[in-house]
Amino acid sequence: MLRTVKPRNARSKRALEAREAKEVEDVRTAIFVKGTHTGEIVNGVMQELMALKRPNAISFSKKNTIRPFEDASSLEFWANKNDASMFLMGQSTKKRPAGLVIARTFDSKVLDMCELGVDKFVSMAEFKTPKSTPGHKPMMHFASELFDTHPRFIQLKSLLLDFFNGEVIESICLPGLEHVISISLAPAPSLQTANPILGESQEEDVQNLPKVHIRTYTVKLLPSGTRVPRVELTEMGPFLDLSLRRHQNADPEMWKAAMRRPKLKKQDTEKGLGKKQKNMQVDEMGDLRGRVHIAKQDLSKLQTRKMKGLKSTRLEEDASGSSEESEEEEEEALRQKKRKRD
Repeated sequence: MLRTVKPRNARSKRALEAREAKEVEDVRTAIFVKGTHTGEIVNGVMQELMALKRPNAISFSKKNTIRPFEDASSLEFWANKNDASMFLMGQSTKKRPAGLVIARTFDSKVLDMCELGVDKFVSMAEFKTPKSTPGHKPMMHFASELFDTHPRFIQLKSLLLDFFNGEVIESICLPGLEHVISISLAPAPSLQTANPILGESQEEDVQNLPKVHIRTYTVKLLPSGTRVPRVELTEMGPFLDLSLRRHQNADPEMWKAAMRRPKLKKQDTEKGLGKKQKNMQVDEMGDLRGRVHIAKQDLSKLQTRKMKGLKSTRLEEDASGSSEESEEEEEEALRQKKRKRD
C-alpha cells in the first residue's frame, strides 16, 4: 500500500499539487550522477551533455556507489526528493569502461534503462564555432529505419527524445531554432526486426548491433530570395560514438499507466481535438461552425413585426380575394361534373 502524504500547510499543499500528474507535462529534469570510478572521458561527456540540458539539469558533485541494474532504490529516492524523472549515470570499470546509463522514472519508480559505452568523444572546445544559447529546445533527427523497427533502438530513441525534449510549444519561431542533434547508425549487417503482432521477442548479440553516432550542429539561416531561408549547418559539438550494452525494459503494467492519456474536456472536444463530430468543423480562425438540417419552411405564414410598410394594399387584398373565388368556382364545376357522371 502506497503511503499518502497529507500537506500540513498551504505551502506544502502547493508543492504536492505541482508534482501531481498534468495533462501537459513540465520539462523533464535530469540528474547527473557519478559512480565510484569515472575517467576523463566520462567526466567530459557528462559535462557536455549537461551543457545541452541546462537549465533543467542537476549535478551531484560527490561520487556515489550505485548499481542501477541491481538496486534502483537510490534512484527512486533522488527522483522523489528532487522531482526529477531522468537520470544520466557515468561509471568506468575494468569490465565496462567509459559507461553511461540513461534511466527514466514514472511516479518516482524506475521505468526503463539503457547502458551505453563511449567509444569516441570530441568536445565542444575543439570546434572553434559559435555555440547555441542554453535553454533552447533542439531539433532531433534520427537517420535510420532501425529507430522505428528494432526494439533496442526504439527504446533508445524514446529515451533520447525525453532527455533532450523541452517545453511543449504550440508555435515555432525560426530564429529560435539554433541547433540540431542528429543521431545516426553505423553500417551493420542486416538485422531481423521483431514482429509485435505475433508477439515475437528479439535478443540480438550486443556485438552485432551497429554503433550510434550523435552529432550536434548549429543552424544558420541565410537569405535565399524567397520566403523560405537557406539553411546551413555548422559543427558545434559534442560528437559521440556510442555502443549499446545492457538494458532493462519497462514493466507492461507500469508502461500502460505511463502511456495513459487523460480524457479530453468538453472545450477541447468542441475545438476539434477529440472525436470528430458530425456536421461540425473548425475553420482557419479556430471558430467552431456547425450545420443544422431542418425541413422546408413556409415563409408566407411567418409573423413579422407590424409596420405600415409591410401592410398589404387594397389591390393585393382584391387580387387575393378574386383568386380565392376562382378556386371555389373551379371546385364547384368539378363537383357538378361528378354528379352528372353518376
